[in-house]
Amino acid sequence: MEPRSRSFYILSAFFGLFVLFLYGPTLTIGILSFQGEGGGLTFPMRGVSLYWFYDLFEQQAVGDIWGSFRRSIVLGLMVMVTTVVVSVTGGLAFRKKFLGSGILFYLIITALVIPSILVSLGVGLLFSQSGLNVHWSTSGFGAQLTWTLPFGLLIMFAVFNRFDKSYEEAARDLGASPWQTIRYVVLPIIAPSLIGVALFGFTLSYDEFARTLLTAGSYNTLPLEIYGMTTNVTSPVLYALGTLTTLFSLLIIGAFLTLALLSNRRKARAGSDAGRAV
Repeated sequence: MEPRSRSFYILSAFFGLFVLFLYGPTLTIGILSFQGEGGGLTFPMRGVSLYWFYDLFEQQAVGDIWGSFRRSIVLGLMVMVTTVVVSVTGGLAFRKKFLGSGILFYLIITALVIPSILVSLGVGLLFSQSGLNVHWSTSGFGAQLTWTLPFGLLIMFAVFNRFDKSYEEAARDLGASPWQTIRYVVLPIIAPSLIGVALFGFTLSYDEFARTLLTAGSYNTLPLEIYGMTTNVTSPVLYALGTLTTLFSLLIIGAFLTLALLSNRRKARAGSDAGRAV
């Protein structure tokens, strides 16, 4: 076996430092959340227990943790569904050139490079000056879509650029209507990509802070609530909340990845069955 070069070990060490920098803060918070009842916000730890996780479910003197959590879940689902629907319809529309398609494409991408806080400020001002209620389910919802829709549309553009149109032609030859072609041919084929778009939409909304800061109104989402708690909570209960929300995010990602895997297996099984039938 040929020996490893020096560059391999240098790059491996660099990658290890990168991973440590990326996940070190999360691991630190996770460790500190298991402190004993007399624990503080820094090392050294004072005992090991689940006290702060139990305390998290008690009535808190400040903040509305579980209310903000429910709002983030509802908002994330709203953004996820809207992102999937608009991304699919937009991807289908952009398969054929139409008047202004190029300008519209660049306008969509521009939303990604505009500073998030400016988007939040602009949407908040637009609603307040129009006499509309600034609320997480209206202005917050719209502000977050400026973040999730470009990602969803870019994914759909890539998917449809590689889509084999012969499947649609075969369906039409067999008498399928345009809607039946989309429902029974196109959507099952692109299902794994739709799961990816849904994952992007939910997680980007669930974690979004800047674009929700000035558009959530009187009721905070979870990221805003956590930020507010950092100014007046001086116990590891804040770390316990961070650990649970991180685990919840990983659980959501795992669920979406499982759905994508099952979808790929189902598609591969259907293809093998069709091959045997032929």
